[in-house]
Amino acid sequence: MTDMLPASKEDLTARGWETLDIILVTGDAYVDHPSYGAAVIGRLLESAGFRVGIIAQPDWKSVDDFTRLGKPRLFFGVTSGNLDSMVSNYTSHKRRRKVDVYSPGGRPGLRPDRAVIVYANRIREAFHDTAIVIGGIEASLRRMSHYDWWDNKVRRSILLDTRADILVYGMGERPIVEIARRMTEGADLYGIPGTVIVRKEAPLSDGPIHMPTYEETRDDKKKFSSAFKIFYANQDPFTGKILTQRHDRRYVIQFPPSPPLSRDNLDAIYGLPFTRTAHASHKEDKPPPGLETVKFSIISHRGCCGACSFCSLSLHQGMIVQSRSEKSILDEAKKISEMKDFKGTITDVGGPTANLYGSQCPLWLEKGHCGKRDCLIPVKCKNLRLGYRESMELYRTILSLPKVKHMFIESGIRYDLLVDKETTDYFEYLCRHHVGGQMKVAPEHSVDSVLRVMNKPDFQVYQRFIHKFKEIQNRIRKDQYVVNYFISAHPGATIENENSLSMYLRERKMHPEQVQDFTPLPSTVASCMYYTEEHPFTGETLHVAKSFEEREIHRALIQRRHSKNRRPAHNISNSLSNSRRK
Repeated sequence: MTDMLPASKEDLTARGWETLDIILVTGDAYVDHPSYGAAVIGRLLESAGFRVGIIAQPDWKSVDDFTRLGKPRLFFGVTSGNLDSMVSNYTSHKRRRKVDVYSPGGRPGLRPDRAVIVYANRIREAFHDTAIVIGGIEASLRRMSHYDWWDNKVRRSILLDTRADILVYGMGERPIVEIARRMTEGADLYGIPGTVIVRKEAPLSDGPIHMPTYEETRDDKKKFSSAFKIFYANQDPFTGKILTQRHDRRYVIQFPPSPPLSRDNLDAIYGLPFTRTAHASHKEDKPPPGLETVKFSIISHRGCCGACSFCSLSLHQGMIVQSRSEKSILDEAKKISEMKDFKGTITDVGGPTANLYGSQCPLWLEKGHCGKRDCLIPVKCKNLRLGYRESMELYRTILSLPKVKHMFIESGIRYDLLVDKETTDYFEYLCRHHVGGQMKVAPEHSVDSVLRVMNKPDFQVYQRFIHKFKEIQNRIRKDQYVVNYFISAHPGATIENENSLSMYLRERKMHPEQVQDFTPLPSTVASCMYYTEEHPFTGETLHVAKSFEEREIHRALIQRRHSKNRRPAHNISNSLSNSRRK
């Protein structure tokens, strides 16, 4: 079936259906594209034989929108969308965003704050006895007690606030099909990998690890850090243990992560009949800006073994890189090239980190992610084999398609995986054929002590990359540039550290536009650092810029060129210089 999933009573009538097995509720516009999580889960459940409908961006001020498709036979599935709703709705200074890229025409205000909680409770109000499954990144990263930056407090598991029956964390394909199967059979939902449930008693068997209670993590930062270390150490599907955390008189029980998908499984998911369009109900609006950026792009892999402290990707997608086959990607490229509005350019072939496609480690498929060291820090592990040869073959094949004129790599690139001699052919090939005018990389900072807190390479690695990039530019005679991404006010960074970065930029006449004010995302390492003001793994005390005034100073130092920043940045620099002379 190639029609979009039913989103209205008219859609149900057109299919000759009276009821649905499963209804998905999402905070995003309904876009039938593999970059949209609700579309992926909906298409997967449809392929498994279930009747699935979607309610996109419902009006949460009453129950009416939640009842428009009736009551599902099995369950409602609830997600905030592709982003945590608080990230969608607020800037890093806690101001309301003016644009929501996942809403029609970019209109803000179409999803509530804490959308998963609001949607689930509206559903419970409308259908008190229906089952509710929550998932997506908002639920995934809030599954145990967590520090919430927007409330500036430790919140309990989102399962309790939503009154949902079960939470799916991670990418969720395997767990959601298993949940649907068990509900069909009337079986218990206990023990499904990649899920979290609430019970009145903790499991006595299976050797669970008991984390500090919610109340302890709320009242004691040392307990919070201890709980986080347990949580973080059990994110591998092969070595992770069952975790329990008592909340008052109930226990939140997390089962180990779902195993990584095989290449065949991944191919099957991305081979589902996505239309790559927005639903007709949005036709009166312009398409969501988020669709325009990915419409002609291809997801080649998922997972990231980088484990940057501030990033939620490895927590949500996992540390094990899972790559699609060349045939699967090529089939998708052919479908894109046949689309009516395709103009000859595939805008991206990538994933969380573009140059990790095809990466392999002999441990991943049998023992999971190595707990002894990071894959990439301080340098790439010798056991990690990069898929550069396969990548170049794939890119050449895509470019050989009759209607494909250009194919770019717009996903982020790990520059530290391009500095060694054996990576030169790949690096040069990218620059020759798949970099438009700009290559996007993320040095994040220039001070090694800050980079180590971020779990990023030492700065000399970035300098080696820049030197090599210039060599390649001279060789290929192209006019390309590096776009650098930096983070301001990250835990561990002082004003003096930011001034050091500022001086480095000034000396090289660099004026970065891509500066992200640090935002503590739930359940990340950096969020734990921000809240506790300590490194959870070393116990090191960290400076943390918590006031908006200090955060503004950090950014002003990095972006001196902006008129509003010049005077404060200049005054701060002079003050720091004078204090050092004294």
